Amino acid sequence: MNSKNKEKDLQQPQILKLDDDFSLIKRFIDEDGSAFRILVQRHKEKVRNIIFMTLNSSDMIDDIAQEVFITVYKNLKNFRFESQFTTWLYRITVNKCKDYLRKKNVRKIFVPIKDAEENFQYENPVESNDISKIVMNAISKLPYKLKVPLVLKDIEGFSYQEIAETMEIEIGTVKSRIFRAREGLREILKPLEPELR
Repeated sequence: MNSKNKEKDLQQPQILKLDDDFSLIKRFIDEDGSAFRILVQRHKEKVRNIIFMTLNSSDMIDDIAQEVFITVYKNLKNFRFESQFTTWLYRITVNKCKDYLRKKNVRKIFVPIKDAEENFQYENPVESNDISKIVMNAISKLPYKLKVPLVLKDIEGFSYQEIAETMEIEIGTVKSRIFRAREGLREILKPLEPELR
């Protein structure tokens, strides 16, 4: 291949597979409704996992996941193709979780103490003897800004770069928060060490 052809090849946009995220978004923009359904099918379990791990509750998973995909549907035609679709999608997911927690905390202020006591159910994680439940319970006690990067890194397997883009913070901040989250988790789990062995 001569240098002119090589140069021409380098200028060509990368050929996308018919079912990759960018191609699906382009099909959606071109009014192909089936493309959006494929995107939802491909990413819904990951979105649901992030919601579950962030909220430590299965009660609101479907509602929040639906809100996430409604937001994606409304805004997908404005997608800029500057970052991965998943980064954009998980940023929306994290923000929806943050909104839910903010509203929940505001509602707590207005719940009469008597009602709050009646609705409170203490579950001793050690009695359940399920290590994943114990760890999940411990993660849920971490502050939101530490919990989310920890979940994205250690449970969902995101890179530091992906977490930084998803949460719109610096990589150094991501690393610092994950370090602090792991330290916090260690402290929370310390009294339960005998049960975790």
